[in-house]
Amino acid sequence: MKSTLKIAALVLAFAGLSYSAKAQTTPTSTSTTTPSGIRYSIGVETGVPVSNFKDSHKWNLGGSVQADIPVASQLFATVNAGFNNFFGKTVADVKLPNVQLLPVKAGLKFFPVANFYIQGEAGAAFLLNKADTYNDKSTAFVWAPQIGVQFPVSASGNFIDAGIRYESTSNYVTNIDSKVKFVGLRLAYGF
Repeated sequence: MKSTLKIAALVLAFAGLSYSAKAQTTPTSTSTTTPSGIRYSIGVETGVPVSNFKDSHKWNLGGSVQADIPVASQLFATVNAGFNNFFGKTVADVKLPNVQLLPVKAGLKFFPVANFYIQGEAGAAFLLNKADTYNDKSTAFVWAPQIGVQFPVSASGNFIDAGIRYESTSNYVTNIDSKVKFVGLRLAYGF
């Protein structure tokens, strides 16, 4: 947990530095809910496994990049790609291997009120260390509902995006519950 707090502090520090560096740019809308062009964000992610997955893995750490593409007023299409490393537990004196995933998702982000959003995404999660984890599939369907808040940090449209989500995959092993399920937090800097 201390590592997560350190990472969050680093992201906030980076956002503050970027705000200072970009304060002299031409001002545009500070609203993150109006479609004024594609918005990009880079973030750190962490979370805790749930369901059966919590019996074999402790927590995850990763990162992602996302593009929000305006579709209509307060509605964006999203494209997201990232990396998640789930740290294995030691069970009966055996250290279980980490699970390393590369999720690629697309979806929609809707702002029902200013700066608060509801987001849903789906796509594919690629298992990067299939041989280490003894799975018979290297790709699974992934889906993730999320809620969050975007905080404007500059007149040029930069923002901090803080979201919490539930994410689940389909099975990586045929006829065995091998789903990766977790509740995660994404803290990102958007521009």
